[in-house]
Amino acid sequence: MKILALGAHPDDIEIFMFGTLAAYAALDAELTFAIATDGAKGGTGDPKALARLRRKEAAKAAGLLGVEPRFLDFPDGELVADAALISALKALIGEVKPDLAITHAPYDYHGDHRALSDGMRIAASFAVPVLHADTLGGTGFSPTHYVEISQHWEIKAEAIRAHQSQGPEHYVHRARLQNEFRAGQCNGASGALAEAFRFEPIFPFADIRALLPPAPAIRPVTASPSTAAGPADRGGHRGPPIISQRFQ
Repeated sequence: MKILALGAHPDDIEIFMFGTLAAYAALDAELTFAIATDGAKGGTGDPKALARLRRKEAAKAAGLLGVEPRFLDFPDGELVADAALISALKALIGEVKPDLAITHAPYDYHGDHRALSDGMRIAASFAVPVLHADTLGGTGFSPTHYVEISQHWEIKAEAIRAHQSQGPEHYVHRARLQNEFRAGQCNGASGALAEAFRFEPIFPFADIRALLPPAPAIRPVTASPSTAAGPADRGGHRGPPIISQRFQ
């Protein structure tokens, strides 16, 4: 399998989807990382020097999975889903020929994230299904799929920490809270971690479950002895036991 991960800024892949990419790496998938902007506005000081530093940080993080990231080098903070971005994304898709692309949600908090998502939706066309990563804090995001990342948390945290210019401990903390919540949301075991995604079926891509790493294991819903057989109808007869479900 070939997986194309796209982030708007040099640390986005690490924060929003690195655990899933580590799970893909464990399945021997071929990974490509692409970063849309130069990250030059992600701090103070000389923008060119910061862009060079963030490029090195991104390379260090991606290197944890044996990946050499690609840089599209659009100006940070100015990304728009115009002909230039769409053309660059189409060329990347044509070269990589991925089975699945993962990028930001179309309504994420940063304008660059939204622009990259919109551009990828147009560029992907009939070539590849596009999966949207969770938003910052999960705001406005309704997952359709979850990926178990418990055994990949340490490498995800290490990847986030590679971006020392961004004060990474804040993002490590926020990412863990969010991954704990997402695991609990899909009834994962205590202490489990999961990354959440949303897939909007667009012809000809209707179902991508076979393209994803495993979701958290299904657990039975706890029920009291008096209701274990399911809710009773008006005649006192009880239905089948309640079971849990997951999206994948």
